[in-house]
Amino acid sequence: MRIFIKKISEPDVDSIAFLFDEYRQFYKQPTDISAAASFLKERLNRNESVVFIAYTDDAPVGFMQLYPIFSSVGLRRAWLLNDLYVTANARKLGIGKLLLEEAKQLGKETGSRWLLLQTGADNTTAQSVYEKNGWVRETDFFYRMDL
Repeated sequence: MRIFIKKISEPDVDSIAFLFDEYRQFYKQPTDISAAASFLKERLNRNESVVFIAYTDDAPVGFMQLYPIFSSVGLRRAWLLNDLYVTANARKLGIGKLLLEEAKQLGKETGSRWLLLQTGADNTTAQSVYEKNGWVRETDFFYRMDL
């Protein structure tokens, strides 16, 4: 089995929107592939995110979306890895690790200060993958306000 990662652009979205929809369902959102595709297209068209897709052979089986942010203290760009998903049948193949390596490479290529990752507090499976790949749990400085 051949596994590869591809940075996508807007024309690729329709073929992978189902992955983004599955990811949203994982976080208890109703299915809406059309809205998922529209959201991704808008982010890509506005250069508001970077999306990587993982393929096994020619089938998309995972994705990762990063948003650019900035470090005022560090005076450099940073990235928020907000979305990472691998289909159930493709887990345990190292795809998450490959996507995380791609995020790290993007950070280096863009001269970034750091990467920040968000995941559900109860998503312990993903947390163990992140920690095995060098991510450190941050407990300082975080607050949230729902609008």
